[in-house]
Amino acid sequence: MSAHGDADLGHTLAGWAGTTLAIVGVTGGGVAVCAASPLGVLLAGAVTVAAGVVTWLLHLAGWGKPSGPRPPAEWSWRVRDTRARAGHPDCLGCRMAGRRATGAGEASVPVADALTC
Repeated sequence: MSAHGDADLGHTLAGWAGTTLAIVGVTGGGVAVCAASPLGVLLAGAVTVAAGVVTWLLHLAGWGKPSGPRPPAEWSWRVRDTRARAGHPDCLGCRMAGRRATGAGEASVPVADALTC
């Protein structure tokens, strides 16, 4: 049992990396605004956008999680999601990458993704 009870809080490498980058970007943006630095604001905005891209790419690489609860054995952020390559049902990130789960655990993966993953 975890410190939060018997719950899957979704802690993943993708989530932690994206959140950390987003916090750095937003904090840098605040500092840049206070310093009246337009270049700093642009750089901070780029870091914040990069946070979303990094999170998405890590999710597609299997370091995120599908929607909904996971079995307790998969709760650690160190556990890779082996189903990510095929796509998760109802996952916007997977649909944007062209990975569409086709129900009953099967999915279709475009040839380009199958060769690069």
